[in-house]
Amino acid sequence: MKKRFYKYFPWLFVLGDIAVVSFSFFISNQLFQPFVDFKGLDYPNFPAFIMIWMVITILKEDYKLSRTNEAEQTFRKLLSSLAWFLVIISMIWMPFHDNSLRLLSFLYLSASLLVFLGIYRVGVLLVLRKYRESGHNFRRAVILGTGGTSDQLAKVFRIRKDFGIKFLGYYDDQDSSGLTRGGISKFFEEAIEMKVDQIYINEHLDEKKVKKIINFADENYIKVKVIPGGSLQLEKNLSFSKYGDFFVINVNDIPLDNAFNRVFKRVFDVIFSFFVTVFILSWLIPLVGLLIKIESKGPIFFIQERNGENNKVFKCIKFRSMTPNDYADTHQAVKNDPRVTKIGAFLRMTSLDEMPQFLNVLIGDMSIVGPRPHTLPMNKVFKTQIEKYNSRHKIRPGITGLAQVKGYRGEIEKPHQIRSRVRLDYFYIQNWSILLDLKICVLTVFELISNREKAY
Repeated sequence: MKKRFYKYFPWLFVLGDIAVVSFSFFISNQLFQPFVDFKGLDYPNFPAFIMIWMVITILKEDYKLSRTNEAEQTFRKLLSSLAWFLVIISMIWMPFHDNSLRLLSFLYLSASLLVFLGIYRVGVLLVLRKYRESGHNFRRAVILGTGGTSDQLAKVFRIRKDFGIKFLGYYDDQDSSGLTRGGISKFFEEAIEMKVDQIYINEHLDEKKVKKIINFADENYIKVKVIPGGSLQLEKNLSFSKYGDFFVINVNDIPLDNAFNRVFKRVFDVIFSFFVTVFILSWLIPLVGLLIKIESKGPIFFIQERNGENNKVFKCIKFRSMTPNDYADTHQAVKNDPRVTKIGAFLRMTSLDEMPQFLNVLIGDMSIVGPRPHTLPMNKVFKTQIEKYNSRHKIRPGITGLAQVKGYRGEIEKPHQIRSRVRLDYFYIQNWSILLDLKICVLTVFELISNREKAY
């Protein structure tokens, strides 16, 4: 049953993908049929589009749904494949269609594919989990070496039935507590009969034994995994680097170390900030600039040095909301601050003073979403007081961030506020995804409308 499942599932998965893509094309076409100017979604080229999607799906191995995958990981993999697909078909489709609806219809098709494929793939993942939870499509596993992280892993197997891993027991030469099935030598005697699929090795097992176990596993087509010790059981994704025949564990990799993720986030930043600059800042800057000039002498913009990615100093641009003073870098704005002008109070209350930072995003100093940048003096103080404070500078700072939508924005009055802000920034950096960015953007709009208590 297990072999048949892995033989047929990839093809069923790809066929399901094709059916969903076809449905998305059909829905998009039906929506725009009433428009006289609409010429259809290129049904003659449809087989080519399907072939492109199949090639991308198979090359990227989207059909491989790991037992331990979460819904977010599955959706992230879909976003990657969909991005490649849309880029390719846009180059084929868009240049040769000059009707006025081509862009709108393409955007609607993109949204349809994202929604329907997202529902399909996450649905398949959830169905597989239920199927495995009911006792089907399982793998037999043993743990060689007891104690510490081995016991933690065994507990995970018992709790997460949806992983579909049937834990058969421990083997260990040193354990005499009766918790094991026997020594390592007994494992070699029983493994074939028990039809073991996976071996998990405690990292403290003797090197010679590990080598013997791996050789045995290779000969009998059994997967081998090593359980990292307690020092490596961290809240982050571990990856590996190979130096010739020597492997090392990369402990502090982050999602944005991946080149594709960085490009994807940057493209989103550039497109978003470009539209804001052209359609909003083009008229907002002259209007607000005039109001600032009428009320007080001084420049329109307040330009302040702040720490960016890798602690690189950049010039952060804001609308000037205070009378010019010598304490802007060292004294935070407080409630009823006498330095704040009347137009400045309005700008701060509506967060319009931050709008010029979209120019920072456009030139590459900032991102739409990321840890909010602090002034240089504040960074020097917080760095000595808070553990891992400097880690928030691993990526570009943002106009908005996870800490801000969770209520930690504005003036820092108590130590726990900056600690919570740093903790949330650290979580964002370790768990970045484009979905998280979009969620933060939506929550930012909600915060701007409903929560104005700290906007001063």
